[in-house]
Amino acid sequence: MNKLFSRALFPLLLAAWFAAQSAMAQDVVIAQAEPIVPNTGFETDLDADGWPDSWAKLKTGGSWEEENGNRFLRLTSMEPNGTTMLYQEISIPEGVGAIKMTWKQRITGLQRGKNSWFDARIMMEFMDAERNKVSPSPPTPHSGKDTDGWEEKEIAFLVPDGATILKFMPSLLQVQSGTFDIDDLTLMPTDPEPLREAAEVAQAAKAIKDQAHLEKKQAKAAKVLAENGTLVPHWNHENKQAGKGNIAEEDGNKFLRLVSPEPGKMVMDYREVDIPAGVEALELSWKQRVTGLKKGDKPWFDARIMMEWKDAHGKKLSTKPSPPYTQKDTNGWVEKRTDFLVPDGAVTLVMMSCLFQAKAGTYELDDFILKPTDPADILERKAARERQIAARFVPDEKPDKSKWPKMLKVVGNRLHDTDGNEVWLQGVNAGGLETLPQDDQPVKSLVVAIDEWNSNCVRVPMKEEFWWGKSPYQQDGGKAFREKIDKMITLAANRGAYIVIDLHRYRAPKQEHADFWKEFAALYKDHPAVLFDVMNEPHGISWEVWRNGGFVGEEKGQDESAFLTDDEKKKNRGFQSVGMQGLVDAVRSTGAKNIVIAGGIFWCNDLRGIVNGYALDDKGGNGIMYSWHTYNWHEGWEEKVLPVAEKYPIFLGEVGADPKKMEFVPADDQEDPATWVPDMLGFIQKHKINWTGWCFHPRATPRMLLDWDYTPTPFWGVPAKEALAGKQFEMKKMR
Repeated sequence: MNKLFSRALFPLLLAAWFAAQSAMAQDVVIAQAEPIVPNTGFETDLDADGWPDSWAKLKTGGSWEEENGNRFLRLTSMEPNGTTMLYQEISIPEGVGAIKMTWKQRITGLQRGKNSWFDARIMMEFMDAERNKVSPSPPTPHSGKDTDGWEEKEIAFLVPDGATILKFMPSLLQVQSGTFDIDDLTLMPTDPEPLREAAEVAQAAKAIKDQAHLEKKQAKAAKVLAENGTLVPHWNHENKQAGKGNIAEEDGNKFLRLVSPEPGKMVMDYREVDIPAGVEALELSWKQRVTGLKKGDKPWFDARIMMEWKDAHGKKLSTKPSPPYTQKDTNGWVEKRTDFLVPDGAVTLVMMSCLFQAKAGTYELDDFILKPTDPADILERKAARERQIAARFVPDEKPDKSKWPKMLKVVGNRLHDTDGNEVWLQGVNAGGLETLPQDDQPVKSLVVAIDEWNSNCVRVPMKEEFWWGKSPYQQDGGKAFREKIDKMITLAANRGAYIVIDLHRYRAPKQEHADFWKEFAALYKDHPAVLFDVMNEPHGISWEVWRNGGFVGEEKGQDESAFLTDDEKKKNRGFQSVGMQGLVDAVRSTGAKNIVIAGGIFWCNDLRGIVNGYALDDKGGNGIMYSWHTYNWHEGWEEKVLPVAEKYPIFLGEVGADPKKMEFVPADDQEDPATWVPDMLGFIQKHKINWTGWCFHPRATPRMLLDWDYTPTPFWGVPAKEALAGKQFEMKKMR
C-alpha cells in the first residue's frame, strides 16, 4: 500500500474502530442491563421500617399502600396549593446513553392548582459528579385529570454527556387536592441511537415549521409597516373604548392612562410587536404626561417604558434596549424619542409602559410610532461611548511620598505649607460621586484637572451612605467606593496637588456625619494632601444651631433644593443637629490636624456670623478655612465674605455661571455669564480667595465641560481654565 495513502487513511480507520468499540460497549451495557433502581414494584421491606427498601421517604403526604396483595406508593395532597413530592437520587451506571422508564399510575380526586402546570407529574433532572445541573432534562410526564383506574405509561430519553445522577421527583405540584398512586416503576438502559435519530428528525421538522412561522410573522409586520408607516398603527388609542383597559379620553382624544393604585404597586401596559426581517434599528417616538409622581424606595422605581427582545421561539434575549424613564412631573404633554439596535435573533419587541413600584403618580402615554431607522448614528454613538469608557480608565498608582505636597496650616488669613511657603488653592469640583457610587469618571476628571487644567486642588463631593455601602446600587458594603476615594487621594498626592473631600450633605450636621468624619479622619490623619470639607451646604438654620447644634425643624423661606428628593427634604428637618463644632470635634478627636473647611449658612453663601461670635474652635489642629458658595444669582460679595476674609482663609468651594436658567431661581435674578464670570474671577484673584469651580462635568450646571473629551464650555469652562493657567481678570463691578 502507498505510504502516503496509509498515513491519510489511518486516522479514519482509527476513528471508525473507536466508534465500533463504543457501540459494542453500549450493546454490552444494554444486553446485561438490570433496572438502575431496585425494588421496582415497591414490594419488599426487609428492614421492616414500614417503607419499601431503597426508596426515600416523603416528608408529608406519602404512604405505602396495599390492595389485593399488591404494594404501591401513594402521594396525597395534604393542603390546597401545597406540594407533595418524593425526592430520589438515582445513580446512572457508566456507559448508559439512554433510559427507558415504565410505570403504572392511578390518579383520583385531582384538582389542579392556580396554574395549568400545577398537577400530577414526574419531574426529573440530571446532575454531574459535582452535583451541577446537566441539560437537557428528561421530559416531564404529567396529568391534570383523574385516570380510569390503573394505566400503564412509558417514556424513553437520552442521558446527556457528563450526567451521573438522575433526580427523580414524582409529585402533586401545588394542586388543590388529589391522590397520585405509582407502581411497577422500572428504569432500564436502552439503545440511544433510535432516540437520537428521532430527535434529529423532529428537530429538523420543527426547524422547518418554525422558519415558516417566522417568515409569516415577519411578512405580516412588513405589511403593517408599509401600509401605516409604523409597526404600531393602533397605538394612538383612538379605536379603543374609553374607560376600558386603562384608556382615558380628554377633549375628544383617547390615550393610555396608568395610575399608581398604592405605594410600591406596579401598574403596567404590556404589548408585543413583531419586527420585519432585515430591520437593524428602530426609532420609538411618543407623547407622555406625568403628574403627581413620587419615586419608590429604589432610584429606578419611577415612570418608565421597559423593553425586551424575544427570539423566534419566544425566549428572552439577554440584550435589551435601555428603558426611557421619567422621575419628575412634566409640564403637560411632552414629546419623547429614543432609538436602539435590533440584536441578532430578535423577532419580537416586548414593550412594558409602567409606573414601576412608584409611591404615587399618573403616567399618560399617546401617539406611539415605532419604525425602522438607520443604525449608523446609533452605532456611532455606541462607539463613542465605548471610547469614552476606555478613555476614563486610570491605572492604579502606588503612593510616591517624594512627590506629595507639603502639609498645610492656617497662618492668619492665608495657607502656608510646612516650609513656610504660601499656598493658593485653585481648581475644580470633580462631580459625580455624590450622585452615583459606581461612577468612575471623577477619577479621570481629577487627573485631567491637575495634569491638563493646572489645578493644584480638586474638590471631590461624596456621601457617607456610599462610604458605608448603603446605596441600592452597592452590594459590597462600600468597599469599591472607599477604594476609589483612596485611589483619588493617591493620584492627587502623587501629582503634588491637594484634594478636598466634601461630605455633600445639606441643612445641618447630624450624628451620622460626625461618625463618618471620625472614621475618615482616623484613616487619613495628617495626610498632607487631604483637606476635610465637613458639610456641603448648611441652610435654614440660625448661626447658633449652625455652630453649637440644636433642634432643626421646618424650613421657612425660599427653597433652593431642586436637586433634593422628597425623602431627602423630609430627612432634613425634625432632628437634633450636632452643629459644625460637633464635626470639628469628631475630626480632632482622632488626633488628625488636617485643615477643616466649614461652610456658612444660607447654602454656604453667607459667612457673616463667623466674625460675629460664631467662629469655630479648632481644638489644636492646623486651622479652619471657611467655605463660601456663590453663583450668578447671588449678591452681597463684599458684606457676606470680605470681613471674614480679613481674618481667615476663604475656600470658595462652589462657583460658576451658566446661560441655562435654574428653575428654582427667578430668571431675572440670574446674570449673564458673559458679564458675571470675568468679574467673579477678578474678585477671586484680587482677594486671593482659594476656589474650586463647579462643575467639572458636562451635565452638572453650571457646567465647565461640553463633553467627556473635557472640552471647556465657552461661558464658564474657558475663562476658568484660563484663570487656572494664570490669566488675570479685572473685576469691573462688585455684586
